[in-house]
Amino acid sequence: MTKVLILCTGNSCRSQIAHGFLNHFTDNSITVLSAGIEKHGLNKNAVKCMSEIGIDISNYNSNLIEDYIKESFDFIITVCDNASETCPILPNSNGEKIHKNFKDPSKLNNGDYGKDFIEVRDQIKEFIINFIKTKLI
Repeated sequence: MTKVLILCTGNSCRSQIAHGFLNHFTDNSITVLSAGIEKHGLNKNAVKCMSEIGIDISNYNSNLIEDYIKESFDFIITVCDNASETCPILPNSNGEKIHKNFKDPSKLNNGDYGKDFIEVRDQIKEFIINFIKTKLI
């Protein structure tokens, strides 16, 4: 089974959104995990913007990359420059590293819910659909 790690700075927003889309669009047919360089907790506005389109990520957890340091992955997707630059070596994983930087909507507009969350969510959705079409199908 294909195994994907999605990595971000705090594993609270962008990586959780990507995780939700990847589970949704693959019908949970692959193993998807997400983590952060730091652990900030699941962002309530990330949950809200996904629930508005019928994807429930409310039961997701914020994890640290260290939780998966011994795991092997087919793909490691970084969704912010900080995670890409500071991602530790995963010694058991020869997975393909894919990077796409997305703005952190929790840092825009004082972190208030609004167009920033929706725009980033939609950008991540497009990225994940393209990832599935080019790497998984």
